[in-house]
Amino acid sequence: MLTRKDCTLRPVEERDLELILVWRNSERIRSSMYTDHMITWEEHLRWFERLQSERLALSLIFEISGKAVGIVNVNRVDRVNNTCHWGFYLGETDAPRGCGTIMGFLGLEYLFEKLNIRKVIGESFAFNQASISFHEKLGFSREGHFRRHVRKNDNYEDIFAFALFTEQWTKLKPELERKFFLRTEQA
Repeated sequence: MLTRKDCTLRPVEERDLELILVWRNSERIRSSMYTDHMITWEEHLRWFERLQSERLALSLIFEISGKAVGIVNVNRVDRVNNTCHWGFYLGETDAPRGCGTIMGFLGLEYLFEKLNIRKVIGESFAFNQASISFHEKLGFSREGHFRRHVRKNDNYEDIFAFALFTEQWTKLKPELERKFFLRTEQA
């Protein structure tokens, strides 16, 4: 189990680009993404440039003891309704057990408490049981089922939509924090 001080989120920087591209182009990650082609360096740079200029999206690197192991992506930030969509993945295959959930916890804490988001929306392919379980473990409720919604591997796949509201987060946060982090006095 990790302590809270071991785990941080920070904005993506130019120095992260090569590593993120390796993660994103891995078969393990691409197989669960809507866009699953191999991303070129030029395409990746355009994504980073848009990220730097856009106010409706952000990407945060998840680090454990200073080592980048994953990413939380936030897009479609709607300041009128205070909603956003999120996505995430662990890029490193040797990351400590349970750190993906910690990454999600820190991402939600950032969205609800720093950005004052009211509702976080997540989506998952119906075949991606790990992502479904991840959302449920963090307290999300299933809000929708989009049948044959996204084309992948010459098939149209179902998508599940999830949501977590700030009131739910406020109630769940202390329990999740106890579950996911080693308390410092135990460290």
